[in-house]
Amino acid sequence: MSDLVTHPLYQLQEDEKTASVMVYTNSMLCIGDVIVKNAIRVSTWLRTNAAPDSVCLYDAKAVFTGSGGPLKPMTFPEIHINLGQIMAFHLLPPARDPLDYDISEPNRRMQPVTVLVGSFRFNGGLRLAALTSLAKYLEVARETYTALYDVDISNPAVAELGVVKVPYALVRFTGSLFAVR
Repeated sequence: MSDLVTHPLYQLQEDEKTASVMVYTNSMLCIGDVIVKNAIRVSTWLRTNAAPDSVCLYDAKAVFTGSGGPLKPMTFPEIHINLGQIMAFHLLPPARDPLDYDISEPNRRMQPVTVLVGSFRFNGGLRLAALTSLAKYLEVARETYTALYDVDISNPAVAELGVVKVPYALVRFTGSLFAVR
């Protein structure tokens, strides 16, 4: 039996898997497949030491999202996106990873927030200490990507994209606007 899984665009090693993801930049929305090690939780991948310098999407589709004009998807066998350009990231629904926290953990709460990322609006929950405000969290947080839970994602400039509902999304801490809902 072969240790490789073959696909027209790539070969998977025995310790690898693929996942379909959505990647947001300041001006584009890209959808495609990533290859990661089996041990990686794709939803949290960009928050780990295993995050690459560049994310490669296979069987990719990309659309400009800031123009407000009609969507004209472009397709590519591969798109490489520098990590510094990635403003938000999540699994393509309906895929989902297990929760990354214990729901019975004391002294924690979900703060309803809206996060504006480029032309996208992310309405979800930010997990905070019970006695912390959003302002205090933003003052002390030093993470590259912030986790949002139970997120509704829309783009007011491109209504035809509709609303994407995901259980977990990462948003770049710098370059995003955070608002209490």
